[in-house]
Amino acid sequence: MDVKDSNGTTLAEGDSVKLIKDLKVKGSSTTLKRGTVVKNIRLTDDAEEIEGKVDRAVMVLKTQFLQKV
Repeated sequence: MDVKDSNGTTLAEGDSVKLIKDLKVKGSSTTLKRGTVVKNIRLTDDAEEIEGKVDRAVMVLKTQFLQKV
């Protein structure tokens, strides 16, 4: 399975990515700001989603809103 970011760059386990858009967190009143760096990502079974720690919480993020650092 080939996981790609918004620019078409291939992502791998342990990469760092940054958000290219402000994202609201479902079930919470917080917003992840554009430019936030997510380090040491993990790939999921879905090619359009990754897991990463943001502010000590593990979140699933859509790859269409990410850019490899």
